[in-house]
Amino acid sequence: MASWRAPTRQRVHRAAACLVAVWVLAGCGLLAPTPPPPEVVEAPPPPVPKPVPPPIAQDARPRVERINNGPPNHAYEIKGERYEPENTDVPMYERGLASWYGKPFHGRRTASGELYDMNAMTAAHKTMPLPSYALVRNPANGRQVVVKVNDRGPFVKDRVIDLSRAAARKLGIGGVARVEVRRLTHDEIKTGAWKLPVERVAKAN
Repeated sequence: MASWRAPTRQRVHRAAACLVAVWVLAGCGLLAPTPPPPEVVEAPPPPVPKPVPPPIAQDARPRVERINNGPPNHAYEIKGERYEPENTDVPMYERGLASWYGKPFHGRRTASGELYDMNAMTAAHKTMPLPSYALVRNPANGRQVVVKVNDRGPFVKDRVIDLSRAAARKLGIGGVARVEVRRLTHDEIKTGAWKLPVERVAKAN
């Protein structure tokens, strides 16, 4: 049987040193600063889509339509002024101011009975037979459009035609502007003669 030996001083010191080392390491682990939470990076907001501009309306396509024999082409009075519309297929040419009408009238009945569409190529005229087609030119920029005349107006002095919003935009008119207006006769529509430059027709009239 092996005899028991008391631990030497060296062994005691070694054991104590080990315990101290273990305690220091444990303490260091307890005292180590807690790492900060990961920074939260907010995702950028989705890009705001750019407004899509309204499509450019196509010109009205002239076609021969029977002139209304009813109230749209009867004489009428507005603001004390009497108007006598044409009721036959006559040529008409005018120079004067054009205005336009839009949202407040959108969806309402026109004088011809059609619904007003501010995005369609239409116009109002005081005496042109309904329905008619007209070539409207803006001499300031050379732009021209073909519109269907299906309403009455404008009842403002010196104004010769009231354009839909779409027609005014295509002509580059933001408010009121001088224009040249030519009604297309049935013969012009049938033969395509309405495509002649408006200046030549103006001189002929």
